[in-house]
Amino acid sequence: MASLQLTEFVRRPGVGKTGKAVNIRSNFFEVTKLPTAIIHHYDVSISNDLPPPVNRRIFEQLTESYRASDLGGAQPVFDGRKNIFSAKEFPFQSRTFDVTLSSDMVPRANQLIPIFKVKIKKVATINLEELQRFLNGKGALSNNCLAAIMSLDILICHQPAMLYATVGRSFYTPDGSQPLSGHLEAWQGFYQSARPTAGKMMINVDVTATAFFQGIPLVEMVVKIMGLRSQDDLRRTAPPLNWAKVERAIKQLRITVTHREMMSRSYKIAGLTQKSAREETFKILTQCGDPEASPKEEEIDVVTYFKQAYNRILSYPMLPCVRAGKVILPIEVCKVVPGQRYPKKLDEAQTADMINFSSKSPTARANTIKNGLQILNFEKNEYLKEAGMKISNEMVVVPARVLPAPTVCYHPSSQEASFVPKNGAWNLRDKKVTQGGTLGSWGVLVFGTERDCSSVVLQSFIRELVITCQHTGMNVVNKSPPINYTNPHGDTEAALRKIWLEAGNMVKSMPQLIVCFLPNTGTSLYAEIKRITDTVIGVSSQCMQMKHIRAAKKQYCANVCLKMNVKIGGANVQLAPGMLNFVTAKPTIIVGLDVSHPPPSDHSHPSIAAGVASLDNRAGRYAATVRVQTARTETVADLGDMTVELLKVFYQTCGQKPEHILVYRDGVSEGQFSNVLKTEVASIRVGCHHLEKDYNPKITFVVVQKRHHARFFPISPQSADRSGNCQPGTCVDTTIVHPFEFDFYVQSHAGLLGTSRPTHYQVLQDDNKFTSDELQSLTYNLCHLYARATRTVSVVPAVYYAHLVAARARFHAKGEHWLDTQSTETGSGRVIDRTLYAAVKPDLLKVMWFM
Repeated sequence: MASLQLTEFVRRPGVGKTGKAVNIRSNFFEVTKLPTAIIHHYDVSISNDLPPPVNRRIFEQLTESYRASDLGGAQPVFDGRKNIFSAKEFPFQSRTFDVTLSSDMVPRANQLIPIFKVKIKKVATINLEELQRFLNGKGALSNNCLAAIMSLDILICHQPAMLYATVGRSFYTPDGSQPLSGHLEAWQGFYQSARPTAGKMMINVDVTATAFFQGIPLVEMVVKIMGLRSQDDLRRTAPPLNWAKVERAIKQLRITVTHREMMSRSYKIAGLTQKSAREETFKILTQCGDPEASPKEEEIDVVTYFKQAYNRILSYPMLPCVRAGKVILPIEVCKVVPGQRYPKKLDEAQTADMINFSSKSPTARANTIKNGLQILNFEKNEYLKEAGMKISNEMVVVPARVLPAPTVCYHPSSQEASFVPKNGAWNLRDKKVTQGGTLGSWGVLVFGTERDCSSVVLQSFIRELVITCQHTGMNVVNKSPPINYTNPHGDTEAALRKIWLEAGNMVKSMPQLIVCFLPNTGTSLYAEIKRITDTVIGVSSQCMQMKHIRAAKKQYCANVCLKMNVKIGGANVQLAPGMLNFVTAKPTIIVGLDVSHPPPSDHSHPSIAAGVASLDNRAGRYAATVRVQTARTETVADLGDMTVELLKVFYQTCGQKPEHILVYRDGVSEGQFSNVLKTEVASIRVGCHHLEKDYNPKITFVVVQKRHHARFFPISPQSADRSGNCQPGTCVDTTIVHPFEFDFYVQSHAGLLGTSRPTHYQVLQDDNKFTSDELQSLTYNLCHLYARATRTVSVVPAVYYAHLVAARARFHAKGEHWLDTQSTETGSGRVIDRTLYAAVKPDLLKVMWFM
């Protein structure tokens, strides 16, 4: 009974044994000595709602002023918001302090010195013995344990947070920063987190990177935002400069001024003035010649004021000014305060620059982490010393296993129809898909003119595409589909309906596919094509860029064929008998779930829940269902009905009711495990009972996590692949995993660029009583069945597909304004009505339209 009370989730059924044993390193550092004393927890409230960096400055001033006296000589640590932890108890239970920041000591005209009231109140004492019992598997994860882990987190993060720009658990330094496209730059940082593992605490340290605004003169930033060649271009009158774009980009930025050298104050940009500096006026008081007379109010423009007050002639009087509260400042006297993080989504060019900056080979990443330890300097950290905490400087050595790759099968008529992949990849040459679809009715729509793409070149490409489709095992009945040209800025729906009708009329059958050629990679046209084909007409579509027509490469055509085949109901690849025993022994449905949320800065769009499910015991074909739900709802709100939908399609396809349901759920953080388990497993059961009162299939519910900071590093060259990463199939279920819950890491894919990220799997419910070996091998084997690749993928395909469905469903709202560089137009204040999102047509339910 005691074992059941340790956790509401599944306990590890024993460690896995399958595979070749190998030792690797991981970026975890052992806490060799936990704090011995009791840790005292205090709640802190600071007058005014201030950001963490300001709170930290106030806390630093408070400890400098009161440590020796009121704080009893303690070295407390602070999380920047509400929590203080101290190894020494303060000599009071509750007290309020008045704190004045030293940088604000010099009085300014007409301004009072700000005094912050800081109230500190004791809330708990934390005994780390209870944490040690949890680590040893002898106690549950209590609130006291959670508080203890939080105190260790803040203990290790406090000193870097006081010295460097901090975002969450990561701190960043400008050393080695690189400019990104436009007005941003990439900073390297280090992430650290206290993690409970079997018998001990570990500190997970990793390299991170994020975008910051460049700390440059504001006039330089304006030039970069507008994409101008130099500051001289600011003087031009035609074409007009896009100041609305500049205002959006610099709003809320903190700046300092250059015309008053003794001035240390920073300002926050509220916006830009409508008028230029020479036209923008304000009122000032001037003293007439008679000192006895009252000051006189005069109106003055910004240019004249700066000449009179500071003897400064403005170089750009034609530019608007910055508004910062009641203050108006010419752009040319402003300088951006360095160390301000860029909170929005990067555009395509910036993303490419960021990938180049942050991508590091495993060896380079491991060396950078070691360099980061010198910055962290655990040994000399005075806060760790006072708490009596010691941390190793060596990456932990982890016993791992390389799971055997399964036998992959193509159509029996293929050359080498069955084989075991080497290094996580294989070639499609001389191979036919396992189940080739029949393409009888289809049409081609070119978004452009014959001048953009001549009919001769186009027909040559289509011939090559048809030949490749047949070589890969598809049956193309109509080798000369109808071809139409249309204006990319015209009526897209009318053009798609027209080619759909022509395709159907040509062979007197319902069209299966519309192939579209697009002039560029822009989101807007692509999104509209997908909305219309998915939700209005109900036909699969295959989009390609026009540039590929001119050179019909076989490899490109083969990749397109893989997508076309599953879009018309075919299946590309399967595993040999015995490789998916759990799926083939009894009717089993594999479900992938994902909830996609709008970006943090987007307050108008809803969240999208997507579910996919396998259609047979080969786990190669999937059906999809999607729901639009309230923004940032973490659980799948309509999972009961989605389950009914997917179970019906499974039954219609293979004539059996699943006895097992294996769910892989993406997008859940640790704090949501309990809520997801209670609501979503219950919803799946409700869906089953809706179909049949006594229908109770056995459910296994596994959370899939990619957003973590665990990385694997091979120790010997023999255990590495060509990219220097660990070999595909590397599995870890000891040392760095949960003390006793059923979780494991699998790095299933071969490395391509940088350091591979293993996927973390955590089992929340397991009616099927998997052993570690069974679930780990099944999970790894499934990663060989991703329909549009000839290589293993990093997560089980069901999760990959659910992610694709959720992303596609963003296009299903009518009347959206898509930008080519970002998702959708945000910040307009309008909330998108969920009813604008149309449902996918039922005709597409049994084909993989989302590929």
